[in-house]
Amino acid sequence: MSTPTDLAVGTELAALKIDPISRTTLALFTGASGDTNPVHLDHEIAQAAGMPDVFAQGMLSMAYLGRLLTDLFPPDRLRSYGVRFAAITPVKGEPTCTATVTSIDESGGERRATLALSVALADGTVTLTGDAVVAL
Repeated sequence: MSTPTDLAVGTELAALKIDPISRTTLALFTGASGDTNPVHLDHEIAQAAGMPDVFAQGMLSMAYLGRLLTDLFPPDRLRSYGVRFAAITPVKGEPTCTATVTSIDESGGERRATLALSVALADGTVTLTGDAVVAL
């Protein structure tokens, strides 16, 4: 793991590009998360709910953002992490997770960075926003 060391406000960290969301990914995440809502797995039920097809669980995007964070920083440096769901991720969607430094300060005797987080699809739709604080 290569932890970023030269962080400043405005620094954009390395993005995490996710392969297109497949039905297999949705099924596997259903098992891992316990989110058994059939709109994530059954095309007909998703259509009956007014959706064109199945779509990803919101927590899947949150998990991808968590992976971005732990790819960049050791897990024991994560001080807080929160998200807001903004739009759905359709099956075959290609999410990209990003993080940008919004502030650096001292707290509890350690230097910390606050990160603005986002997940966006290839067409620019932002599906999730959030923030995290990491110890540097």
